Amino acid sequence: MIDLLSRITSEPDKFGGRPCIRGLRIRVIDVLDLLAAGLSHAEIVEELPDLEPDDIKAALAFAGRRVDHPLIAAE
Repeated sequence: MIDLLSRITSEPDKFGGRPCIRGLRIRVIDVLDLLAAGLSHAEIVEELPDLEPDDIKAALAFAGRRVDHPLIAAE
């Protein structure tokens, strides 16, 4: 998992620091949007030829970590 997450980079001068794939100008959200639209991993790599299959897995792992946080309920 650590190896996958190392594929996600964030640089202030690229897309305002939004998470990207391996320093490329491909945002994690772009990959997630393509998956949500129903494209397969192979179709995404065909659409964005700079991507590698593990980049798609990394985007999913990154998103999973971002949404997996505890909720604290106030009483």
